[in-house]
Formats: sequence, C-alpha cells, structure tokens
Amino acid sequence: MMAQLQQGGPDEKEKTTALKDLLSRIDLDELMKKDEPPLEFPDTLEGFEYIFNEKGQLRHIKTGEPFVFNYREDLHRWNQKRYEALGEIITKYIYELLQNECHLKKVTLPVDAIETEPKSFIFMSEDALVNPDKLLVLIHGNGVVRAGQWARRLIINEDLDSGTQIPYIKRAIEEGYGVIVLNPNENYIEVEKTKAQIPLSSDISDEPAEKRERKDKIQKETKKRRDFYEKYRNPQKEKETMQIYIRDNGSPEEHAIYVWDHFISQSAAENVFFVAHSYGGLAFVELMIQREAEVKNRVTAVALTDSVHNVWHQEVGKTIREWMRENCCNWVSSSEPLDTSVESMLPDCPRVSAENIIIPLCLGYTVDKVD
Repeated sequence: MMAQLQQGGPDEKEKTTALKDLLSRIDLDELMKKDEPPLEFPDTLEGFEYIFNEKGQLRHIKTGEPFVFNYREDLHRWNQKRYEALGEIITKYIYELLQNECHLKKVTLPVDAIETEPKSFIFMSEDALVNPDKLLVLIHGNGVVRAGQWARRLIINEDLDSGTQIPYIKRAIEEGYGVIVLNPNENYIEVEKTKAQIPLSSDISDEPAEKRERKDKIQKETKKRRDFYEKYRNPQKEKETMQIYIRDNGSPEEHAIYVWDHFISQSAAENVFFVAHSYGGLAFVELMIQREAEVKNRVTAVALTDSVHNVWHQEVGKTIREWMRENCCNWVSSSEPLDTSVESMLPDCPRVSAENIIIPLCLGYTVDKVD
C-alpha cells in the first residue's frame, strides 16, 4: 500500500496520462500567437522613439530611459520580435557610422558579381590596400551581428563603444593602420519560396575532391548554425522563405578566405594584424589551415577575444600550432586581473584574462609585436 501511495494510484496515473496527451496536442507556438498584436514595427530608430545620445547610449526620446524589452506584458514572443526588428535597424545605423564617421568605403562581394546574383559586402579604409606599413583586419563572431558590431546586446543595453568595432577602427586609423572590416555572417539572401529563382552555381568540377569535401562539410555546419539563428533574421515577416547563398561567401570560413585572396593578400602592408572575436577566431584558424604559408608570411600578430576555435576539432597541424603560440594571444572571460595568464587545455596560443571587459581593446598587443 505504501509503495502504491508513493508511486501514485491508478487514478493518478490516468490523470497524468490524460494531461500529457492534452499537452501533446497543444501547439505552444500558436498559443503564444493568440491575441498577439500584428508583427508590424517601425523601420527607423525615431519610429521606435529611441535615439543614441552623445554618450552612444540608446535612450527613449521622451523619457531618457534605457531600452525596455517587456514593452507589452505577457507577450514575450511579440517583445522578442520587436527587439529583433530594432536590432535590424541598428545594424543599418552601424553601417552608416562606418561610412560617415569612420570614413570607410563599402565594397561589394563577390568582386565580379553580376547584377542579378546575391551579394555581400565589407568595409575598408581608403588606404587599406596601399598602406605600406600596417593593416588591421577585424572579424566578429557569429549570430545576428554584422560588419562593425561585436555584440548587439551590448549596443542596445550598454553603448556603442562597448558593442561595436568603432573604437578599434578609430584608434587604428589614428595610429596609421589601414583597416578592413569583414562581414562573415552575411552569407545569403532570403526570398519567398514562390518567388525564388535559383542562380546558376559556379562550376567547381575542377576542384580537388578534398577541397570539395571540406567545403561541403563547412556548408553543412553553417546551415546547422543558420537554422538555429533563423528566428533572429528578418523578424517582421512570417512567410515561408528560402535562402540563396552568396557565391564563395556562404559561410564565415569561406568569407574569410575570399577576403584574404582578393584583398588582404593583395595589400601592400608589410605587417598585417587580425582582431577576431568568438567564431571569428575559428574562421581565422580555418584561413590558416587553407593558406598556411601565405598567412605566416604576411601576418604579424593575431589578437583573439573569447575565440571558440579548437585545434583538435579543426585538425590543426603542428606547424600552425607552433606559429599560433608565438603570434597569437586569446583574451578570455575570467575573474582574474586583466592580462593575467589563464590555463588552457589546448596546445595553441596563450590565453590571458579579459577581466570584466567584454571585448578588450587589444591593439596594444599588435603594436608591441611590431616594436
């Protein structure tokens, strides 16, 4: 009897089974949409009644208060879509700052793109390819961020200096660097399935089998990540869409290699430096694997911040690991004081504490490598 009470009697089991059956037939996503306002949001910061103040902080135009996520109580999905819509506007705002405040130019990719095919772009300073001394290359992580950003959350909740690459760019230009800002997450365009027109893919029949296999592997991994982040892209529509990938730029890894081949390797700079955050570090390591001799010959130093690269999973060879130990440094989240050595389980570059700084301004590291 005691055992039966502890486990619940037959009546309790029947109720539990019935409840599970009921819950299994409820579409939670549809339930969240019930009585939800239309997913129609402003297309400007002013329309949201927000503006960046003189300190680069996002503030409400009327109240001066920071951004409020829970604009409507008990409508989390709607609030999330509103947040994402604001984020897309901020992305365009950062692009404008890169051009108007940092005086970078926007360059279309692929370089030989025809009018009808999907395109991406990067930003670079006027002297990026002709500066004879030094060139700085910035690579952000994965997710919703785009060129010029480190973290959308920091831009919205902290300020522009915390969440964008603008402080890096301005200081680099002041110190005589040419600058190239990569855009590794701009890998495809979205079109409604009913209107989709698939462009002819480029002929890769002459590529070595090993190269095709590695490219296919990267594309599959990219699609897996893209599916996860899909809910963050183009949030104001609910229509069924498909993705058309950008030629030779269909993943962060492909993008990094493409920009290296067509821009960085063609630059005049004697010293090339990279600053790569999170997945940007993995993309740089993949670049090293594919272009080892070229990278070793041109790159002087690499500053990583919370890089997610893994020399075992990426099958990094001994010669690359040795080069990374001498020429790379990874600032990682830690409670230790800034620049304190942090133990690593991987035999690659040194790891040091970033303390409580999300993206440390580590240009000093690259400057020291020159001196």
